[in-house]
Amino acid sequence: MKTIEIRRHSIRNKPGQHLSQQGVTLARLVGQNLGPFDRVVTSTLPRAFETAIAMGFAVDEQNELMNTTGDFVEAEAPWPLAPADYAKIVRKGTAAARYANQLAEIYYQLADYRADGRAALVVNHGGIAELGAIACLPNADHASWGPHFECCEGVRLFWEDGKFVNAEILRVAV
Repeated sequence: MKTIEIRRHSIRNKPGQHLSQQGVTLARLVGQNLGPFDRVVTSTLPRAFETAIAMGFAVDEQNELMNTTGDFVEAEAPWPLAPADYAKIVRKGTAAARYANQLAEIYYQLADYRADGRAALVVNHGGIAELGAIACLPNADHASWGPHFECCEGVRLFWEDGKFVNAEILRVAV
């Protein structure tokens, strides 16, 4: 089985784009129990890239699609929402669904090229992490996923026989 782990970036001081010292410390702590990963992908925003590095992983690729949902998606699905609420919006098939499916396509490709037993890490942003995971498992019990993902939280998606088959929600106790 292959896995794709999707995590929200660590803590920053708004409106700054970079991790705070608290964010670096949190990412280091979380990273101690992660991996190994044979591919790491982040958004192009500094806080996502810096989170992967602070976790202890070199970044192989950055993807601009993971930077922001954009105005139309944000209007439909404003962050923060619980995964169950994002799922309801995605089922409507509007801009949020199109965006979520674009993210899912990236995750499909990422999983498809991993060898069995291999894993990839994706670090992006609140709302983006939830939307992409929901599109990968549209029929999951999203209510059981709990509230929105806080910093460094996310989901591990399990890939088998050419599709995502399960998810494990990854919470951080601080």
